[in-house]
Amino acid sequence: MSVHLLHLAGTGGQPLAMNMVMANRHGLIAGATGTGKTVSLQVLAEGFSAAGVPVFMADVKGDLSGLVQPSEISEKFVERLARVGWKDYKPRSFPVLFWDLFGKTGHPIRTTMSEIGPLLLSSLLQLNETQTGVLYAAFRIADDNSFLLLDLKDLQAMLHWMGQHTRDLSAQYGNITGSSLAAIQRRLLVLEEEGAEAFFGEPALQLSDIMQTDFSGQGVISILDARKLVNESPRLYAIFLLWLLAELFEELPEVGDLEKPKLVFFFDEAHLLFEGAPKPLVDKIEQVVRLIRSKGVGVYFCTQNPTDIPDDVLGQLGLKIQHALRAFTPRDRKNIRAVAQNFRDNPNVDVEREITEVGLGEALVSFLNEKGAPIPVVRALICPPQSTIGPASADAIRQRRDNSPIKGKYDQPLDRESAYEQLKERAEKAAKEDSQDTASTRNSSRESVSDVLYKTIARETGKLLFSTRGRKIFRGLLETLTRG
Repeated sequence: MSVHLLHLAGTGGQPLAMNMVMANRHGLIAGATGTGKTVSLQVLAEGFSAAGVPVFMADVKGDLSGLVQPSEISEKFVERLARVGWKDYKPRSFPVLFWDLFGKTGHPIRTTMSEIGPLLLSSLLQLNETQTGVLYAAFRIADDNSFLLLDLKDLQAMLHWMGQHTRDLSAQYGNITGSSLAAIQRRLLVLEEEGAEAFFGEPALQLSDIMQTDFSGQGVISILDARKLVNESPRLYAIFLLWLLAELFEELPEVGDLEKPKLVFFFDEAHLLFEGAPKPLVDKIEQVVRLIRSKGVGVYFCTQNPTDIPDDVLGQLGLKIQHALRAFTPRDRKNIRAVAQNFRDNPNVDVEREITEVGLGEALVSFLNEKGAPIPVVRALICPPQSTIGPASADAIRQRRDNSPIKGKYDQPLDRESAYEQLKERAEKAAKEDSQDTASTRNSSRESVSDVLYKTIARETGKLLFSTRGRKIFRGLLETLTRG
């Protein structure tokens, strides 16, 4: 098995490099704002790409586009390179695909309602237990009736149809109330106002497009422009990343421990994944993180404080890069004590004290050795990136987008026949049949009036003929005809 090393940091001229055979054991980058988390994330992405590992990452501040441009070596760079012991460093650019859920600054990303499923959707819409049950019923009813749920209007049409048939549906699928349907529809309108309509639909993202290598064997780095998404719809951002991770878990085959991962996945602003998430969803995240390493996928969380991550997830993270934390309040100091306990002890490092003292670009680092055991925590300098720190020039970004190998594949939305069209056709057919029945009833009513009139005349004539007066008239008429 080949050995692939990822240069992370160094101290005293001695490099710290992680064996990539352990890179699918996941990791964490943590620290207060402005302590260097983004640069650490960039260095990791570069190392994976250089080793031929595709990367998917979200850019929440707009700083990661610099990966398309080589760095410029300055005097500070030379000094840092000597301190981290990286002798074969050279500036370079990396293969990048730009993505954007709204399709403005990169390739659009879409998935269908059916793929997102009721669990993630109910969390996105922040539904209560009863409303969640009704949403599950909607997906089940759609399956049973072969209604395709692809986009927002499909689900809206489905809920409207359910509202017209609540009595019949409740008998088979449980209580479906108009109030629950209305609440879900209102949440969908809010989601639509936030721009989520562009995310649901086709053509849906193919996982193979974020798991590419370029002609030279470098892993392609997919960068999602998440600036607008995080600011305007943070729950959609979190649910999208969870959906993508779940899709990888469902679709990829078991491969065990490889010499390097098949894909590395970065969750920036990881606290958004767990804030307000219902327990079933948190349990699902923990399960996926625990099992997806056997699919060859490494998951790396980036957040301000490690306590943002549930303990069951935190305990599965092999790499830890801890930048500075601030201790302004008793709660901050309590969190720092908890964070210090996540590292393997090193008698030469007072973790609790040094967490508050490490400078910009420094971190407390620990990762798994080739046997899977965590190395003792080390205070070290993070390696400088080989690409540009901060945003790339507009021309460099435009050129990379224009030369994208998947240019045009996702640009035009596809609106094939689905639940909206199926239910619309059914409603139009029912309306036409009702119109024909009404016309038939009117014709039938007119015929009945005529029959009644004829029957009335015959009945009155009969009465006249068989009455005493009628018989006299009839005899007189016969006598007249006889004389004639």
